[in-house]
Amino acid sequence: MIAAVVQPPVLLTVIRRSNPTPLSFLFLTRAASHRSYGLSAVPHNAGGRHDEDCHNSPLVRAVDRCRSPRSLPALRALHSTLHHHPLLLSHPAVQIKLIRALAACGDPHGARRLFDGAPAKKTVFFNIIIRSYVDHGLHLHALSFFVDVTLRHQVKADNYTFPCVLKACAASNHLCGGIQIHGAVTKLCLDSDLFVGNTLIAVYARCGRFSDASQMFDEMPKRDVVSWNAMIAGYAKHGQLERALDLCKEMVAQQNPRPDSGTLASILPAMSRTEIANVELMRKLFDEMSKKNTVSWNAMIAIYTNNSMPREAVDLFSKMEIAGIEPDAVTLASILPACGDSSAFTLGRRIHQLIERKRMRPNLVLENALMDMYANCGCLKTAREIFDSMNWKDVVSWNSIISAYGMHGHGLDAIAFFDQMVKSGIKPDSIAFLSIISACSHAGLVNQGKHYFNLMTEHYHLSPTIEHYACMVDLLARSGNLNEAYDFIIEMAIKPNERVWGALLNACRIYSNMEIGLNAADHLFKLVPEQSGYYVLLSNIYARAGRWEEVMVVREMMINKGIKKLPGCSKVELWNDVHTFYIGDRIHPRSKEIYEKLDVLMVRLKELGYGTETETALHDVEEEDKEGHLLVHSEKLAVAFMLINTSPETPIRITMNLRMCLDCHQAMKLISSITQREITIKDTNRFHHFVCGVCSCGDYW
Repeated sequence: MIAAVVQPPVLLTVIRRSNPTPLSFLFLTRAASHRSYGLSAVPHNAGGRHDEDCHNSPLVRAVDRCRSPRSLPALRALHSTLHHHPLLLSHPAVQIKLIRALAACGDPHGARRLFDGAPAKKTVFFNIIIRSYVDHGLHLHALSFFVDVTLRHQVKADNYTFPCVLKACAASNHLCGGIQIHGAVTKLCLDSDLFVGNTLIAVYARCGRFSDASQMFDEMPKRDVVSWNAMIAGYAKHGQLERALDLCKEMVAQQNPRPDSGTLASILPAMSRTEIANVELMRKLFDEMSKKNTVSWNAMIAIYTNNSMPREAVDLFSKMEIAGIEPDAVTLASILPACGDSSAFTLGRRIHQLIERKRMRPNLVLENALMDMYANCGCLKTAREIFDSMNWKDVVSWNSIISAYGMHGHGLDAIAFFDQMVKSGIKPDSIAFLSIISACSHAGLVNQGKHYFNLMTEHYHLSPTIEHYACMVDLLARSGNLNEAYDFIIEMAIKPNERVWGALLNACRIYSNMEIGLNAADHLFKLVPEQSGYYVLLSNIYARAGRWEEVMVVREMMINKGIKKLPGCSKVELWNDVHTFYIGDRIHPRSKEIYEKLDVLMVRLKELGYGTETETALHDVEEEDKEGHLLVHSEKLAVAFMLINTSPETPIRITMNLRMCLDCHQAMKLISSITQREITIKDTNRFHHFVCGVCSCGDYW
């Protein structure tokens, strides 16, 4: 068996010299993880025969009805009352009921105290408390309790005890503990038990011992879906997506067992930014499940969200509601980011109302997701209200609010939040520094951005990632320090990617720096030769310099390579529906009214001195055609649509797939002034809030 192969000599000696149950876990030091996929549920042990008096006692029957955290105050009151009935309280059946009720009501420590005071330490008590610790994510408590009871009280573990303890080992990555218990169960001939075998696979797979996990898997006399899920979860946890997918495909091909909700949950950690074909495979597994529970819906929604497919996530959530499946906190935390990314503000707000109605706060994960959703929908004020109302904040909370203020152009506020975070005792991580440097970049706070980059590397000893380097290049280049930005790239400790060179090229367009721009473009065409946006940037640099021959050369390169410029796309939400507009779009049912409104707006704009900024238009058309091309940009169509469909006090929120052009930026300032509307536009780079003719970016973007 595996135990004899993988155990170090010292551990083998410990197991041989000791009884199989009372093991020494003096090496328990690792922090416990709160998530475990693919592990079997462990049955409750039976509690023995109850006397008739115990069954009929109103107090005992009341204890039996306490089965959720809401019942905990009532249960504690019942326990206090039972102290006035010592004969009843001392009965083993009543003690079992109390321990089980305390565990079910979310008080494993109270169950432990009751166990410590019980005259007889029965295995059934032992199993209930261990399971309660594991169910509440207190894995190290479960392991230390196991050691204490088996050593001090000589309570014998059974086939219900070991799966729970092994689950604690798997969840806390405690390989040594799992190896010792494997030796113990082998001596007791329990390693062929399905529950024990599944959790042994989980221990080895989650700890990266795949050869041992595979051997255990192959040698099992009987396997169920949990056995497969345990292997898949291990591969997924360690980023071995292909092996996890191959195992999924093998299970599908065998059709015995069939994938279940645990399969989707098991593979979820490896399903971020994967190929679309893999996402489609997971959707196929989901659709073919005969029974879908909350776990399966949650996993599929999360897969869509993690792969930047927010529209699909929102659509699936709608189907979940139609199917009558009640969303839980995990569902809502998974769908809220998709609401922010897909402009589904109405749905996000409705989810917020649901959270408040069901009294699901305080919940740190939900509150962080809510804050992100509002920030990504352009509602900075509401995001701040969520942040201020939180009872407790972790580094993710602070990162979210810093990033939110940074994206909205409030760099000094972002700095104030960063300083508050440090003063509160929260240690900033690499994401915190990425957020604050980005905030400085958006606000043109060059010296402050440099300070935080140096603070990260020299004081906190965090190694910069490619994202940090790209932010620093953007900070320097956008402020006009192009030579310094170029030197920074040359001196980078890691190879610059397209985001780094792209930030430099964009700044070269702004400042018409031909020399550095050509250098950046050369690197970009080697790194991402099919990316149309960089050809357009280079074309604009040539156009600003009046070098029309070079403009045509770039255009011909794009044509010869079959590269087409990504069409501008803008999305707005109206009455729970998201409307999408493209440049020159005339397929919308209300196109006639939209263009009529746009014509009226253009007359008003020109009266205020507006003239189209043709520099950003195509450079192979006549000047008057360039002007017409700019007038029908997607964001202008979206604004016109919202103006004819909403009341004067309604804010307008638009999400774009490209960076906002100079002409549309100027037009939006004037439209916000003449219509007295607040217009918020989220492009690929940041937020623009237009109010009374002024943009929050201060024309620096």
